[in-house]
Amino acid sequence: MTYRIVAFCLMFAMAGCSRQQAATEKSAAPVAPTDSGEIRLPPESPQLKRLRIEEVRTEQVPVEEVVVPGKIEANPTRISRVALPVAGRVKQVMVTIGDAVRQGQPVIALDSPETAAALSAYRQAQAKVTQAKAAQTKAEADLNRIKDLFDNRAVAQKEVIGAETALAQAKSDVAQAEAGLEETQKKLQIFGLQSDQAVQDILVRAPVSGKVLEISVAAGEYRNDTSAPVMTIADLSTVFIAADVPEDRIRFIQPGEQVEINLSAYPGETFKGQVKRISDTVDPQTRTIKVRAELQNPAGRLRPEMFGEIRHKQGLRNMPVVPAGAIVQGDQRNIVYRENSPGVFEPIEVTFGRRDGDRVPIVSGIKPGDRIVVDGAMLLRTY
Repeated sequence: MTYRIVAFCLMFAMAGCSRQQAATEKSAAPVAPTDSGEIRLPPESPQLKRLRIEEVRTEQVPVEEVVVPGKIEANPTRISRVALPVAGRVKQVMVTIGDAVRQGQPVIALDSPETAAALSAYRQAQAKVTQAKAAQTKAEADLNRIKDLFDNRAVAQKEVIGAETALAQAKSDVAQAEAGLEETQKKLQIFGLQSDQAVQDILVRAPVSGKVLEISVAAGEYRNDTSAPVMTIADLSTVFIAADVPEDRIRFIQPGEQVEINLSAYPGETFKGQVKRISDTVDPQTRTIKVRAELQNPAGRLRPEMFGEIRHKQGLRNMPVVPAGAIVQGDQRNIVYRENSPGVFEPIEVTFGRRDGDRVPIVSGIKPGDRIVVDGAMLLRTY
């Protein structure tokens, strides 16, 4: 008997709890949209607590804006393609791709038969200078001696003239010999050779400071073609970003203007560049014009072939601006939910402009001061 009484009490209590929970859920459930489209949420609704509501503010928004994809390029005026000065066998490649090099730093050691020929030519030129100077000294002495004899009327004047002519020829020979020596010295400098060493390699040096971008030769190869580059070195302290701007937007960009650059490699970070070149022709296939802007790159973070976009703003005006998450985009229309009163929301169709980061300018639909749902708007879309 006692068991039946306890069981009856438990059933009565559970029924009471179920009725209380149902009443609570009913009171928290949203009210169906009214004829005006408003959605009403009771104060105790859990959905209401998940909504974040803010007031619409005004900000300065560009009147016109050009946004086009771009790609980082090395500055073409700062790229050096290194070729071998003479034919020979590559003994050593002293750098690898990606290495930073200084101007004048050896990058390739070359064994060439031209080494012996250049040193021999230098020594022969030295000998010619020595001989020419000796001949000049003799001609000067002869002239002085003949002048003394002429002063004492021991020789005719034509002897003096002949000695002067011989001295002039000797001086000319010295000048020619010294010019030949200077030429051989320059050749040794180009080869990187020391005049006092008999056996040595030709050292190919970096013509500019920068990064090694490409190497097309390996140790042990023999190269005859001295016009083909074997290494590419680029100074990346400044780089270009190239973009194809539609011809109907090119009027908004002028040489020397500042542009903003956003790169996929560094999301959320904005770089500044200056327009350096605008192509004089239009691509007939894409109807675009090539624009290049220069960026400073002291830390080397910007690398050729990185993708990004160029943004250029033209003029500013005040417009209502909302967070991107406040707009619920549909197939037919885009809406935001405006709070007409606490817990009462109305879907408002809006027209918006180009998104700038997380902010979206509103062209029509709402006005500054309106309170809208900026987070959790999708919770209202199901009602």
